Amino acid sequence: MHDFCIIGGGIAGLSLAAALSGHAKVILLEAEDTFAYHASGRSAALFIKDYGNHTIRQLNAFSEPVLNTIDAGVLSPRGLMMLARHGEERAFKTEAAAFGLDDISIKEACAMVPILDHAKLACAGYTSGPADIDTDRLIQAYLRKARHNSAQLLAKARVSHCDWDGAQWHIKTHHDTYQARIVINAAGAWADDIARLCQVPPIGLVPHRRSIARVPINYDCTTWPVLDGVNETWYAKPDAGQLLISPADETPVTPHDAWADDLTIAQGIDEFQSLISPEITQLTATWAGLRTFAPDRSLVIGRAPENPHFFWLAGQGGYGFQTAPAASQLAAELLLGVKPSFDTDLIAALSPERFSK
Repeated sequence: MHDFCIIGGGIAGLSLAAALSGHAKVILLEAEDTFAYHASGRSAALFIKDYGNHTIRQLNAFSEPVLNTIDAGVLSPRGLMMLARHGEERAFKTEAAAFGLDDISIKEACAMVPILDHAKLACAGYTSGPADIDTDRLIQAYLRKARHNSAQLLAKARVSHCDWDGAQWHIKTHHDTYQARIVINAAGAWADDIARLCQVPPIGLVPHRRSIARVPINYDCTTWPVLDGVNETWYAKPDAGQLLISPADETPVTPHDAWADDLTIAQGIDEFQSLISPEITQLTATWAGLRTFAPDRSLVIGRAPENPHFFWLAGQGGYGFQTAPAASQLAAELLLGVKPSFDTDLIAALSPERFSK
């Protein structure tokens, strides 16, 4: 019998497997053929410390130094520039303050990103803080650690039944049945479905589709910052010599293998096109991922009030990679019964008990 069975092999489940496996017998079950297939394999791969609500930002702050040390560091400088059209000045000031941006002149903005059209811009702000996350290196680092600690990591292991007999869980997949003292629900967009399977009330998690396109550009954009519209109506990010462009859509959907919506992609490109001079005429690729949020848009980390042998690690939304070190450490501490490294207010803000009050 295993001490812990983690259901879900994305960044949440893999980081927790790495954190727990040196202290207990761990098995991880992933439904897909490969780990990090859904949201974790389609991330924008950005660390923005001032992104998310107050609870998320506390997790970001804890995670940043850890991300700078894992596998010799998986963060690299990128920076963020926010751009406003004429008529967006008031909203720009509010959001720029929230992100800690410094005002820069339109001339400075165009010098940094020469495709910008000076006449179309009202104001710009910049911060050097945001960084790229090497998501593959991070995933591989967690996989190596978990395997080194003898965790059993299984892909192609979709859970079909999960029964609690009062002493242990019996977790059935197509190939076998496994036993564990505690089930950890790290199933991303499917986390509420896993809860129902375990006869635990769902929380009300909602997956939201986010679409991305990769476009070629006849400029060296290697050193450009991430470009962001006011109120996150679009963003663009250098990637492998091209640009990723997203309409930053948040369309509520049911859990599925997501794909980009062509009309939504076109709208996002039009938003970006309206601020630049060269015309975008070609797409290299499009895809979409699911960002799954709890009702209050904070992560859900803790034992289910209805069954303390069922543990939630869900609701990562768009913050999974940048909060993974903090989320996995807190989850491991709560599961192992050691003194948490986090204050009680943060633990309460993340606990699933907040939805049963």
